[in-house]
Amino acid sequence: MRRRTWITAFILLAVLAALAVAIYLRSKAPPEAARLLPEADAIVYINLKPLRTLTHFDRHPVPHDADYQAFINATGIQFERDLDEVAFAIHRMPDDRGPNGPVAYSEIFIGRFDGGRLTQYLTTQAADSASYAGHTVYRIPHDGRNVRVAVLGYDVVAVSNTPTPEQIHSMIDRYHTAASPFSGPTLLADHYHDVPLLAQVWGIGKIGLPFATGHNLSLMGVPIPLPVDTTFIASVRYLGSLHLRIEEIAPTADSARGTTQVANTVLQLLRSGLIGNATQGTAQGPSPDATLANWAAVLRTATVQQHGNRAILQAVIPVGLLQDLFSPDKENGNESTSPATGNSSDPQKQ
Repeated sequence: MRRRTWITAFILLAVLAALAVAIYLRSKAPPEAARLLPEADAIVYINLKPLRTLTHFDRHPVPHDADYQAFINATGIQFERDLDEVAFAIHRMPDDRGPNGPVAYSEIFIGRFDGGRLTQYLTTQAADSASYAGHTVYRIPHDGRNVRVAVLGYDVVAVSNTPTPEQIHSMIDRYHTAASPFSGPTLLADHYHDVPLLAQVWGIGKIGLPFATGHNLSLMGVPIPLPVDTTFIASVRYLGSLHLRIEEIAPTADSARGTTQVANTVLQLLRSGLIGNATQGTAQGPSPDATLANWAAVLRTATVQQHGNRAILQAVIPVGLLQDLFSPDKENGNESTSPATGNSSDPQKQ
């Protein structure tokens, strides 16, 4: 009898230990939306639920362009209201003269979707469809590109505009192994441990992807003294206020030192201009542009430090700045594009 009791206790402890290990691994695992992405040169993840809570952007009337409004009418899906998480994979294209330009994209959308209406919409828009691993892949031609869409589950949709179906097939394959905390693209295995805990928005990859021409890095035509293949890890998390962190993984410590020096010089210039203007506006009475004061507050908290071959920028973003950016006045002013920047609101826009 005593032996049976010990065996029962041992089995119970083993089960509890296995559950504890599983819970620990899941807590350290990247979000499912990111794990479903194919291999990529850069990844961006956004958890929209806390952003929606902070700004209530889903309650603000936003003018929709004709294509997005047609999508809403057909599917009942309104992204600013129904989308909870989105993950983007950015793929470098070998020939930037093709229809995709220098990069292509794969995306995972998680939210509240009417599967029947969405499937009907995709069927009417698709030039053709194919079956893969039990899922229908719809091919929608748009602007010389093929946009492939697959409904993976009642709340998960995969989209890719890469030239071949390899990437969307990869997302379907990953969906079938999504329970594993070790699944996902190589970038997550290599760098997700560098993403701060509880970050609601983060990105991993090479900044040169959208800004590089050949081996030169530039932003709006202005040269940036950074190697094109420099890897960055950027994140935003809410801890009573929004904490921004951008980490450069430089090839050498000397390169990180150079980045730190340049960034601190730029911060000093911005502080002397923007903070001065914000202070002057406050002295004259309530500033008509609260955004200016909020950006000045960001600059006051911004720091750049070097740690070995890494340069790390940190800053605190006032919640008021985020609320101001999503305010009805901003959205109903000169900007009349769809809330998801026009290009990503509709699968055809990818």
